[in-house]
Amino acid sequence: MNKLLPYYAKDSLEAGCDEAGRGCLAGPVVAAAVILNPKKVIHGLDDSKKINENTRKFLRDEIHANATAYAVGIVSNEEIDEINILNASFLAMHRAIEGLNIEPEQLIIDGNRFNPFKKIPHVCIIKGDSKYQSIAAASILAKTCRDEIMIKLNGEYVEYDWKNNKGYPTSKHRKAINEHGITKHHRTSFNLLGHDRQLNLFE
Repeated sequence: MNKLLPYYAKDSLEAGCDEAGRGCLAGPVVAAAVILNPKKVIHGLDDSKKINENTRKFLRDEIHANATAYAVGIVSNEEIDEINILNASFLAMHRAIEGLNIEPEQLIIDGNRFNPFKKIPHVCIIKGDSKYQSIAAASILAKTCRDEIMIKLNGEYVEYDWKNNKGYPTSKHRKAINEHGITKHHRTSFNLLGHDRQLNLFE
């Protein structure tokens, strides 16, 4: 039985939205939008961070098979550096919503801020991915899509260990940046080395 709520507003065509990769040092930020089908219940939906990789992949396939509509939006690291990560997260969600083959009547957004999309009403919900099924579904699609991107990139840049850290600021990732410099996939607007140390990108 699902412990998450099936909807925020009853009898509304509602899309849940969430993003993945906001805190990473490399790679894109990825968002998803999902409209669930109330007649095709997907059991086990939860915040993607609370479930393991195999379960996420299984649930991704269930969402693909049973959701009324779903789409993913991607914003590159170059775009993140240009418009900042907060705006990039909103843009990724907008791209995901735009990609839906049905226009939702309402959006429920994970987090506390959002830039309105067209004239569709929206509600921001803190920790929404652990409260509402459609936001949880969006978190799973965003996370699995982004993880696959970083695993693929790992083949070219094995020293950064992206297959394991997915671009997040682990000590191994930061050590590799310190030793090998940055790649074209790193976010140059971020503090890549952490603490008070700044990387001179022009050396």
